Amino acid sequence: MIHFPKDFIWGSATSSYQIEGAASEGGRAWSIWDAFAHTPDRTANNEHGDMACDHYHRYKEDVKLMADLGLKAYRFSISWSRIQPDGQGAVNEEGIQFYSDLIDELLKYNITPWVTLYHWDLPLALHTEKDGWLNPEIADYFGTYADICFSRFGDRVKNWITLNEPWVVSILGYADGVFAPGRKSKDEPYLVAHQLLRSHGKAVKIYREKYEKTQQGTIGITNNCDWREPLTDTPEDVAAAQKALEFFLGWFADPIYFGDYPKSMRDKLGDRLPKFSEEDKEMLLGSSDFFGLNHYTTLYAADAPSGPAAENNVYGNGGIFEDQRVALSADPEWKTTAMQWPVAPWGCQKLLEWIKDRYQNPPLYITENGCAYNDEIVNGEIKDTERLDFLNGYLSACHKAIGNGVNLKGYFVWSFMDNFEWALGYSKRFGIHYMDYETLERTPKNSALWFKEVIKENGF
Repeated sequence: MIHFPKDFIWGSATSSYQIEGAASEGGRAWSIWDAFAHTPDRTANNEHGDMACDHYHRYKEDVKLMADLGLKAYRFSISWSRIQPDGQGAVNEEGIQFYSDLIDELLKYNITPWVTLYHWDLPLALHTEKDGWLNPEIADYFGTYADICFSRFGDRVKNWITLNEPWVVSILGYADGVFAPGRKSKDEPYLVAHQLLRSHGKAVKIYREKYEKTQQGTIGITNNCDWREPLTDTPEDVAAAQKALEFFLGWFADPIYFGDYPKSMRDKLGDRLPKFSEEDKEMLLGSSDFFGLNHYTTLYAADAPSGPAAENNVYGNGGIFEDQRVALSADPEWKTTAMQWPVAPWGCQKLLEWIKDRYQNPPLYITENGCAYNDEIVNGEIKDTERLDFLNGYLSACHKAIGNGVNLKGYFVWSFMDNFEWALGYSKRFGIHYMDYETLERTPKNSALWFKEVIKENGF
């Protein structure tokens, strides 16, 4: 058993739309994901999150499972439209009460809450009436919403994440159209990303000016990134891999650590890439107390200067191909998850060390890492050997990165339970706890018991 630093944080994570259900209960209004999932042929089997895991009604049972598992931290997101049904108006006190009760229940079991303010579920009214993330005013709306959460929960919540995976919002929501709100554009993703970053900066500014001194918490952002390994050692492929990382992670991290987008993006996109005002730059620079990272997989990157490469580019390019000209591929010998994502723990180590070198080794938390496999129940049990191997491999890679000086402070496995997996519909293969959607019974997988042993062996 490998051992981590004594103050290392062990946790698991979920998101509001994927588990809460009660979509029209307790004063909650629809989000863009409710509308998207209720539009025919947008999700697998036309499934939606109306009930999801019924966490809204069964949160006490779920928190007890977390305690039994030995979790020391739980990362969850707040549904904006449960707090402000239209995203801009009066506070819904029933929504406040739900999250307040959840936080108290976690603290009762000595589980530290890590709260994400936005995990893709924009209030529908903000999208239909105010153009959502395309409107520069969204930063003010988000700031007001964040202020409400800080004031109501900040006496007990000391770990805040403003946004989860803004890359996904921008690319999958506004370029590919496969996630809510389902738009397809070559330019809108850059406009959306800009407003997401401004909104993050606004929320952090409010927290630091009004609450940080008295509440003594930390605040940051979580970005997602897969590792890009050069396909060959040619200068062209090495440059392509670097460019791919900059268009993926640097897009959202560079403005926070350096005050502007990567030069590679500025040079390529020109006026298509919005410019930050001096006020925005000042607000964004240094606006994360830690580096939140969601990481799942690795791919090879190669220079693809000509059009035909796009046609054979099975994995897409992690963005807009015409802007990057990077072809992605996988070694056919690599094992894959049920999501067809290659399993390559060494890529996790390389990404952690890339972040260390590029951003001056900030405090870093892996806020999501996990795998999906097609679980089969045999005699009431699930033999999830593949998941155990995955977790062993990636935690070993994390341990090696720490040994090489990476300031990794914690790890949150995705996901605490099987859930509504966005456009893929309901999944019984992602959580470290299995949930039967017919009876809503929660039962542990082997990996859940293994994770408990990891925590115990490390002396937590």
